[in-house]
Amino acid sequence: MSVYGALEIPQALAAAVSAGQVGASNAPYAGVIALGCVIRGETSHYDIVCNNANHWLMETAIRHSIPLGNSILTVDTRQQALARAAGGAPSGKGGDAARACLGLIALKQRLAGAAA
Repeated sequence: MSVYGALEIPQALAAAVSAGQVGASNAPYAGVIALGCVIRGETSHYDIVCNNANHWLMETAIRHSIPLGNSILTVDTRQQALARAAGGAPSGKGGDAARACLGLIALKQRLAGAAA
C-alpha cells in the first residue's frame, strides 16, 4: 500500500494490524517493509516528521511484534536520496530493509519453535 507522506506510514501499519493483515498469527503477511523519504526543507518540520514517523513506526511494530525493515530515508538533498536508494538496486537502503525484515521473520520463527 502507499500513503501520501512519511507521517502516514505508521498509521498505515496500524490500519494493517487492525485489518488483521499483519501482526496476528493467522495474518497473510509475516512482516513489513517501510519505504519513504524525507528531504530536509527550510523549517524544523523535517525534524518533526523524521522523529515522529520513525518513533511511531517502531512503537507499532514492537507493540504488535511485527518484523519491520525500515527504510525511511532522511536526507538533505534529492541527490542524497537517489544515492542511498541506489536506483532500487539490492545494494540500496530498500534492499537493506528487505534483508532486515526477512532476518527478523526468521528470528521470530526460530524463537517460536524454541518456545514450543
